[in-house]
Amino acid sequence: MDTAAVARFEASRNRLASLAYRLLGSAADAEDTVQDAFLRWQAADRGYVEVPEAWLTKIVTNLALDRLRSAKVRRERAVGTWLPEPLLDGDPMLGPADTVEQRESVTLAVLTLMERLSPAERAAYVLHEAFAYSHAEIAGILGITESGSQQHLHRARRRIAAGRGTDIDHASARRIVEAFVEAASSGRTERLVALLTDDATGISDGAGLGLAERLIRYPTPERIAGALRAGFKPSPAKRRLAGGSPSIHAVVVNACPAMLATLDDRVLGVVVLEIRAGKIAVVRGIAAPDRLDRLTGQWRRQERGAPLIESW
Repeated sequence: MDTAAVARFEASRNRLASLAYRLLGSAADAEDTVQDAFLRWQAADRGYVEVPEAWLTKIVTNLALDRLRSAKVRRERAVGTWLPEPLLDGDPMLGPADTVEQRESVTLAVLTLMERLSPAERAAYVLHEAFAYSHAEIAGILGITESGSQQHLHRARRRIAAGRGTDIDHASARRIVEAFVEAASSGRTERLVALLTDDATGISDGAGLGLAERLIRYPTPERIAGALRAGFKPSPAKRRLAGGSPSIHAVVVNACPAMLATLDDRVLGVVVLEIRAGKIAVVRGIAAPDRLDRLTGQWRRQERGAPLIESW
């Protein structure tokens, strides 16, 4: 393959990776999908490809949908151990973030809700909301009619509406995380409960407790506050498990306020906060190492401010 053909693909790589990530909820799977698309591009008779960007978008979309339909992926996600892979603000895989719809489409709330959609509904939603493709273009990509594309989008929007939260800027995100960390560190559950909505829920992958085989759910504000109070209380055993005394940072992850625990430039865990009407509606904790590889890489490369807690 000549240099020009490679350069043309590379010019689209970040956009294609962002598309695949939104469809799959996994950075690792998105990277694999884009690499598969590169092999297709390499083998294609490119003289007959009139619009490379459109051709590559169709290839990546359909490769991602094939992956979603695979028995392996369905099995992994059916047993209730799956959370979307978190990405740090500034990661190019997050893709376009100019509109509210684009930012919403990459939140962990929406990525989780998209698990309820059919692959075609998922693709129609992502292509239209995040990348502004028309129904005619979506129909061509998915091999369906324009009315079919409209129906898929309508159903997807209806099912995802519940996941829409407050659009947060960086300054607001830091204030929210500061209040959250201060309340969690105080040891007083009532301070934490006051930050949560009445119907708040918590979800953890359990990796920090050695329970990464299943999700742990906290169904009430009181249960969330109790778990966080226990989790934020330092102890020699916890420090041995972490390998030292982590620092706690306020960051933005998947367009939401988040708390990052780090040690020696390694991310140990992330807590992502979903905000609705000025309060925390969902607390998601992710500590499984294989879900934090890319986030750790981004953390090492970016400039960072002072931690909220220097040494926990």
